[in-house]
Amino acid sequence: MARDKSPIVKQSRREGFALAPKAHKIMAKKSGIPGQHGDMRVRGGSLYLTQLREKQKVRRLYGLLEKQFAKLMKEAQKAEGLTGEILLEFLERRADNVVFRAGFASTRRQARQLVSHGHFTLNGRRVDIPSIRLKAGDKLEVRAKSQKSEYFKNLDNIVAASGVTPLSWMKSDAKKMTIEITGKPKREEAEAGINEQLIVEYYSR
Repeated sequence: MARDKSPIVKQSRREGFALAPKAHKIMAKKSGIPGQHGDMRVRGGSLYLTQLREKQKVRRLYGLLEKQFAKLMKEAQKAEGLTGEILLEFLERRADNVVFRAGFASTRRQARQLVSHGHFTLNGRRVDIPSIRLKAGDKLEVRAKSQKSEYFKNLDNIVAASGVTPLSWMKSDAKKMTIEITGKPKREEAEAGINEQLIVEYYSR
């Protein structure tokens, strides 16, 4: 499946939002849309454009294609509860996001690669689908074969360097190389700077 493989910093500048930790420092030095005439392409701040940019920002933040994101939104609209919060819950429960949020990868893009390359088991069975949605009681574990790789041998240091904040809905152990889902993602623990209501309004047009 096709992916947007453009540099994450370039994507971040386009959205005006750091899509990965390494983008923070660079964005502090540079501003505006990337490209020689980037700032000249900034349009008026209409409500539609604001909604569109928020949708694009969140879609790129979690690394989804347009069709994937739209499909997830449709599912969220059919579920009981606040559509925007349900959408964020679905995004947070993706296997690749869980690996990233546990600090087992430095970016969601890297986490997606780790999952898609089959380095994890889910409840004892090999998993290679980054989009699979985890629920309370599920357990991700680095496969025995992968534990011998240099990357996972250094997992303790990788997690320590990530500076991740422990989340109430998961329990991770870098030494045991496990991540357990203990509950549902909370809205206040989602990525800062997201206005999910703008996305709901965009798809409600």
